[in-house]
Amino acid sequence: MDTTHGDIRPFRIEIPQRDIDDLHDRLARTRWPHDLPGSGWERGVPGAYVRSLAEIWRTAFDWRAAEAALNRIPQFTTTIDGQPIHFLHVRSPNPGALPLLLTHGWPSSPVEFLRVVGPLADPGSHSGDPADAFHLVIPSLPGYGFSTPVRQPGWGNLFRIGQAWAQLMARLGYERYAVHGTDVGSGVAGILAMVDAGRVAGVHLAGTVAAMPFGPPLRLDGLSEADRERAERFNAYQSDGLGYLYLQATRPQTLAYALTDSPAAQLAWIVEKFREWTDPAAELPEDAVDRDQLLTNVSIFWFTRAGASSAHATYEGIQAWREMAAGSADAPGASGDPDGGQPGPPTGVAVFAADTTIRNLMDPAGRISHWSQYDRGGHFPAMEVPDLFADDVRAFFRSLR
Repeated sequence: MDTTHGDIRPFRIEIPQRDIDDLHDRLARTRWPHDLPGSGWERGVPGAYVRSLAEIWRTAFDWRAAEAALNRIPQFTTTIDGQPIHFLHVRSPNPGALPLLLTHGWPSSPVEFLRVVGPLADPGSHSGDPADAFHLVIPSLPGYGFSTPVRQPGWGNLFRIGQAWAQLMARLGYERYAVHGTDVGSGVAGILAMVDAGRVAGVHLAGTVAAMPFGPPLRLDGLSEADRERAERFNAYQSDGLGYLYLQATRPQTLAYALTDSPAAQLAWIVEKFREWTDPAAELPEDAVDRDQLLTNVSIFWFTRAGASSAHATYEGIQAWREMAAGSADAPGASGDPDGGQPGPPTGVAVFAADTTIRNLMDPAGRISHWSQYDRGGHFPAMEVPDLFADDVRAFFRSLR
């Protein structure tokens, strides 16, 4: 398939050297707060930790090597509804491969999926079955990475993103395709199952939650031991872990100045979540994910100023959710069933060790056809446990090709 014609343009990442020098200079001149003796992660990222990681980012991390590695993956941009959309597009050597759309969440980017590109696109070269191959389309959400700047308000609305992704897949010539989403991307994936149901072969989800964070705490009675532990962690997160969400959902512009002007602020803002949301067995973020991959993701946020625009996307997404929640009980999705009770493409869910998803709360009607639970990994499974992630995606879609 020729993806260089029309409105689809080849893309290379080429960060100017002055921007890299500016990053290093700002990190060297960071005005650090005074450390409070005895404080740890319970108050946020400890000063000693973020100082050490910032110094590694400044002196040891090689952005040019990361950039070159990214540029070895075919990348493109297109314009949909006036918004530039950046995406990776990896064609499998197996011409009969199933197209697979992978959508990341916050605070992430297509970098999240780098470790599964080979196993998914060319499983025969990674101890897998060539029949499980996928053609991969991995877009950057509007306001994230190189899908910036955002040209107009409203791109935090997941329905709008879902419609844009459907148009992207049509523009690429894919008449039938699979979908995976995590975090915000899981919401986009669910919407694609509605707006493009005739072309979506199935929807695979990770990074989901048992209930909306703004709802009541989960009841513990009647739950299995494992689900009770998940519910307790979710309730603790709801009471003590939503500071970032309240700020992005209510005052994104105020936060934007810090994330755009201070790389140390952007680093801490992201790294906190890679400590709190990854495998509980990992003490530090780099114990859960590759440090260079993490810093590549943070660097993309910094160079593209996506800290601000992704915060605005959170604001708009929460506004849209509140409007829907306040709407008629007869509206599609008002009952928690996104397709309004209509049958849709098959759904699969993978729950990793740090996740708080509970099956009988997410799927009370028992419609989810594939449900996997793992004792490793967390909110970023393609980074943390790429073997488990790739195997689960392949297993779910094997019967849907």
